[in-house]
Amino acid sequence: MKNKIAIVGAGFSGAVIANQLAHAGYSVEVFDTRPHVAGNCHSERDAETGVMVHVYGPHIFHTDNERAWEFVNRFSTFKPFVNRVKAITKGQVFTLPINLLTINQFFGKTLRPAEAQEFLASLGDKSIDNPATFEEQALRFVGRELYEAFFKTYTIKQWGLDPGELPASILKRLPVRFNYDDNYFNHKYQGMPEGGYTALVEKILDVPGISVHLNAHFDPALKADYAHVFYSGPIDAWFRHAEGRLPYRTLDFKMFRAKGDYQGNAVINYCDNGEAYTRITEHKHFSPWEQHQDTVCYEEYSRQCEENDIPYYPIRMARDKEQLERYITLAKDETNVTFVGRLGTYRYLDMDVTIHEALTTADTFLDCAKLRSAMPAFVINPLG
Repeated sequence: MKNKIAIVGAGFSGAVIANQLAHAGYSVEVFDTRPHVAGNCHSERDAETGVMVHVYGPHIFHTDNERAWEFVNRFSTFKPFVNRVKAITKGQVFTLPINLLTINQFFGKTLRPAEAQEFLASLGDKSIDNPATFEEQALRFVGRELYEAFFKTYTIKQWGLDPGELPASILKRLPVRFNYDDNYFNHKYQGMPEGGYTALVEKILDVPGISVHLNAHFDPALKADYAHVFYSGPIDAWFRHAEGRLPYRTLDFKMFRAKGDYQGNAVINYCDNGEAYTRITEHKHFSPWEQHQDTVCYEEYSRQCEENDIPYYPIRMARDKEQLERYITLAKDETNVTFVGRLGTYRYLDMDVTIHEALTTADTFLDCAKLRSAMPAFVINPLG
């Protein structure tokens, strides 16, 4: 038992920690309730078209974190990929994030960068000094027309909440550019694993000392059989929802195949009420180095997560903070259990952040083992 570790979840959090601890000499057992590794990043070849499909929705690796980038490149060749999102609203196709082309096209102008910046500032609601909500943030910085065209209805479809109920911090992550740069992300490293994410995670887990159990539920009562447990499932599920279920959004996908090229782009958002779905993703465009005659697309629908659904996005409204704090208190009272990842810490995390935090968690555990001190329940404060 001294060197025996249990890891619950075979996504990036669990796989990275398992890899690091196995290399340090620990015997690691990984448990996942699904029939595959890689969690929501799972990818597989479509049998009919040969297209690599992101089964639970698209995942694009983008980061400035050198350690995370170096780590994933040990296990896969990353091919260049730039996410160039388009948006349909008011019967036209625009570029996202909002940039100089979007502004000029939407308003029928030919503004230069400084002119566009001045123009957009003139549209903002100056009566809003300190935006507290998503809606106030948008009205203050892009004005009502762009807000209603690109953000309002899309946000309602995505979150099931009026933008006046959501925190301003959500919109602070959406940039406005005063040039023609249509790269959705602004990171040094951007790409896709050549063989897909599942093959990448399988290689991360391919280390002597790691055993993987799929279609396997881990009962918290089993923790006594292990020196330590790293848990990347929903934090409320570990405690059998003693403080109630934490709210999540989940996604439904309607998959369809088509001949040739369906939409000419990987991602197109639908920003108004013309369609119930938030976006259509065309998966062969996520692997532009491959050639496929036919295509696979997903219509993506967002809704409230129910008991038997896959949780995707923690909602993290202010009213949920007290409930989360009660779960954190319970977690800190646990011994030999560390809560990690998106579900274990109830935060939305990009893949690079997940990997970096998993590496940090493994470092901390190994340092604690050397010092014979207790591993904390959380390496990162989930309320931060």
